[in-house]
Amino acid sequence: MKLLRASDYKRMPWKNGGGETVEIAVSPDGAGLADFDWRVSMATVATDGPFSVFPGIDRTLSILDGVGMALFIEGRAPERLTQESEPLPFRADALSSATLIDGTITDLNVMTRRGRFIHSVQRVSINGNKVVELKGGTSLVLCHRGDVGIDGTVLGAGDCLLVSNEGAGRRSISGKAQLFFIAIEAI
Repeated sequence: MKLLRASDYKRMPWKNGGGETVEIAVSPDGAGLADFDWRVSMATVATDGPFSVFPGIDRTLSILDGVGMALFIEGRAPERLTQESEPLPFRADALSSATLIDGTITDLNVMTRRGRFIHSVQRVSINGNKVVELKGGTSLVLCHRGDVGIDGTVLGAGDCLLVSNEGAGRRSISGKAQLFFIAIEAI
């Protein structure tokens, strides 16, 4: 298990230059925007506009802060994405754009290289004690709000716990927080 502190995340410009992204974790270590196997990041979106195109990548988007956005994805009906919405998976190489509903938002992006990795994202609220099962592959637990302890490791808001194959299994969680569970598996 590896604790990733919010204060240590890497800040960088969006691929299309339209804003800034905060990289939480990437594989392989040090990979750039063109050669990652998987990537987890957050972005602040302050204006309407197009999404960066990532050929061969699958993406899941979740709203962390702000009211939300209307998302227009090539070949699909428009989607309204808010903090209450389920995380939304889509192809990152489909032309996509967003219109903000009511001001700036922060989103969570999980991206994996199609044909090599798959991923899932789940939003979970914790209030008390809970036991969860982390599967093989790579699991990330992002603490969005609140504080939580996972087998004695304390995560504050914005912190993330990275768990690889050898750390898979049942984990004890306690505290009051909103978490995102991200599972990434090689195929």
